[in-house]
Amino acid sequence: MSLRGRKVILFCETTMNSTSITEGSLCLWEKVLIGAILTVLIVVTVCGNVMVCLAVYFNRRLRSLTNCFIVSLAFTDLLLGLLVLPFSALYEISSHEWLLNATFCNVYISLDVMLCTASILNLFMISLDRYYAITAPLRYSTVVTPLRVVVAMILIWIVSLMVSFLPIHLGWNTNDTTIQNQIPSNGKQECKLEVNVMYVLVDGLLTFYLPLIIMCITYYRIFKIAREQAKRINHSTCCKTDRNILPTVKEHKATVTLAAVMGAFIICWFPYFTVFTYRGVKGAVCDPLLTVVMWLGYANSALNPILYAALNRDFRTAYQRLLKCRRIGPDVRETSPSHELRDKTCKQMINLYESKHLETHLMNGKVKPLIKETIER
Repeated sequence: MSLRGRKVILFCETTMNSTSITEGSLCLWEKVLIGAILTVLIVVTVCGNVMVCLAVYFNRRLRSLTNCFIVSLAFTDLLLGLLVLPFSALYEISSHEWLLNATFCNVYISLDVMLCTASILNLFMISLDRYYAITAPLRYSTVVTPLRVVVAMILIWIVSLMVSFLPIHLGWNTNDTTIQNQIPSNGKQECKLEVNVMYVLVDGLLTFYLPLIIMCITYYRIFKIAREQAKRINHSTCCKTDRNILPTVKEHKATVTLAAVMGAFIICWFPYFTVFTYRGVKGAVCDPLLTVVMWLGYANSALNPILYAALNRDFRTAYQRLLKCRRIGPDVRETSPSHELRDKTCKQMINLYESKHLETHLMNGKVKPLIKETIER
C-alpha cells in the first residue's frame, strides 16, 4: 500500500475515533440556544392553553358543547407543557442522557403517550361534533347531549391510559417483554420509548391512523355541505333578516377554525407517527430525525391557541379582554355596538310614536280619560 493510502486510512480512523468520543455531546452555546428555543415553546404552550381555558370560563358566548372538547384539548396540551415538555427539554440539553430516576423515566414516557393520544381523540370527537352540527342541525340537540359529551370525555382518558401506562409498565411494548430503560446503555442512562410490531400496530393504527381517516372523511363531507349553504347565504336578499342565517354563519366559522386546528395537527404529528411505525416494523432510526419529528409534534400544542385567535372572532375578543384584564362575568351578555345603536334607535322611534299618538287624542285642551290615566301613571 502506498504512503498516501496509509495517510488516508489513518485520517479516517482518527476522525471516527474523535466522532465516537464526542458523539451526542453539545457545546455550551448549542445548549444555550436549544434551551432558549425550547423554553419559549414551553412558555407559549402553557400560557396559550391557559388563556383558552380562561376565555371559555369567563365568556358566556364560548360556552357550548363543542367548546367542552376544545377545553379538554387545551387542558391536555397544558398538562403536556407542564409535565412532559420541561423534562423533554432537559433530556435534549443533556445530550440524551436521563439525569433522573429510571422509574420516573417510564412515568414521563407514559404521560407523553397518554397526552398525545388524548389530543388525537379530542380532535376526533370535535370532528364528529361538527359533523352532526352541520349535516343534521335539527337533530343535533338530541344526538349531542351533555351526558354523552361527559361519557365521551371519560372514554377519551380511559383509552389514553390503557395505551400508555398499562403496556409500558408491563413491558408489552418491548421485544423481550421486559420493562424498558432499566439498564444503562453505553455507560449512560437513556430514556426512550421502545416499540415492537404489535404495539406499533395497536397504538399507531387505532389511536392515530384510523381516527385520522375518519376525521378526513367527516370534514370532507362537512365542507361539501358548507359550500352549498354558503351559496345560499350569498344569494339571500338584502331585505331578509339576519336572524335566520346567523347560526349557519357561526357554524361555518367554527368548522373552518376546527378544520385548521386538525390540519395543523396532521402536519405536526403525521411525520412522528410515520417514524414511529417505521421503528416498530424495521428497527431503530437515527436520533436527530426522531428528535425533530418529536418536537414538531410538541409544537402542535402551542399552535392551537394561536389558531383560535386567528380564525375565531369570539376567541379573539375574549383574548383581548383577558390581556386587558377586563373580566367578563358569567352572566354578562356581550352586545356589539351595532346592536346597541339599533336598540337605541328603536327606543327613540317608539317614544316618538307614543308622543304623536298622545297628541292625536288631545282636543281643545281636553284630555281623554284613557290618556289622562296613562299620563298620570
